[in-house]
Amino acid sequence: MDAQAESYLERLLPGQAGAPASSPSWLTELRARALERANALRVPTTRDEDWRFTDPSPLYKVVLEAPRQAAQVDAGALEPWLIPEAASRLVFVDGSFAPGLSSIRPESGVVVAPLGRTLSERDERVQDALARIVSGTDEAFSAVNTAWLRDGAVVLVSRERDARDPIHLLFLSVSERSATYPRSLVVAERGSCCTVVEDYVSLHSEVGLTNAVSEIHVGEGASVRHVRLQREGTAAFHIGTCGVRVARDGRYRSVSIALGARLSRYNLQVVQAGEGTDFDIDGLALISGRQLADTHSFVDHALPHGRSRQLHKCVVGDAAHAVFNGKILVRPGAQRTDSAQESRNLLLTQRAQVDTKPQLEIFADDVKCGHGATVGQLDAEQVFYLRSRGLSESAARDLLTFAFAAQVVERIALPSVVRRLEDAIVRRTQKESRS
Repeated sequence: MDAQAESYLERLLPGQAGAPASSPSWLTELRARALERANALRVPTTRDEDWRFTDPSPLYKVVLEAPRQAAQVDAGALEPWLIPEAASRLVFVDGSFAPGLSSIRPESGVVVAPLGRTLSERDERVQDALARIVSGTDEAFSAVNTAWLRDGAVVLVSRERDARDPIHLLFLSVSERSATYPRSLVVAERGSCCTVVEDYVSLHSEVGLTNAVSEIHVGEGASVRHVRLQREGTAAFHIGTCGVRVARDGRYRSVSIALGARLSRYNLQVVQAGEGTDFDIDGLALISGRQLADTHSFVDHALPHGRSRQLHKCVVGDAAHAVFNGKILVRPGAQRTDSAQESRNLLLTQRAQVDTKPQLEIFADDVKCGHGATVGQLDAEQVFYLRSRGLSESAARDLLTFAFAAQVVERIALPSVVRRLEDAIVRRTQKESRS
């Protein structure tokens, strides 16, 4: 297994060193350092503690290549994925910016652009922020992403600016048996506000890999709402990493939804970089068949007066497998921290499986922290009550499953997204009840 994993990494790295001629020297150096580090690292296996419930070996068995050029996509193919509430939309096809499919509305103090444009305009904020949170120095997948860094989505919100309407970053996987490396950078300066939807979609049903990295800088007194949607095909592999740094009195609101992929892994790290921060981190994995969805989160309370709330739910059908590993760290001196974490999991069949591991590490004495986990099936008494009101057993089970999952979905403040996700939940639960 280790030899197979090692050869997989070797197959990914050749060819990535050819940076575009227009790349600034600092970006070329960044990619070179990442390449050097990627060559020194190894991809994870179940021998690693953080991966012991998630076997990535099926990924290492497939041969994938980065597309040499982006496939052509008709604008009509985007219709099911468009978000009417969004002011601007950046579309990336197989990792490359697609200007003909994108729509950017000019707004004072708000930059929504592909990485290449911000580099040509020499925006120093990009150089100051890129690869500062997720450096890839200790994890192979993020190192490979940085080594392949050519394009990406950039959102920059200037001081005291309010980007009133959501910004949609849509990453399309179009080419079969391809490996793509999406990159997103969000910088919300002091006192600013924005909502960013990070969206991953497959337009094919074959195997492929999305290895995505996002970095979000929340400035002093700023507020960022972050919605992450993973709706790729059930033969795909998805590895996502998101690093968030929140300055004094900053607010970060996150909802992540995992519906697709044969194997998906989402690593979220939120770091408190100032006093008085406020985090809300919600997640939902809705999987069936033989899907595996793994969420690892790390909330780092490093300073006093931090607040965080985390709710993660899994709805698991057929022979699917969900994993949740959430860690909250309260460092020495982080007094008056108020943090809570909850993992709630619903098994729809006898073959479904969940491994959940909420964790607290506390090194301060004046804190209010708690965590908990539940794993179970639908409440028989609730099913009986609904049946006594005239519902069939399958309809009662569908309704209860929908209510369980919709609690997270409804925290997305975008009606069109909520409606489509609720439709997906209904289709998935009805399929489970018929099987």
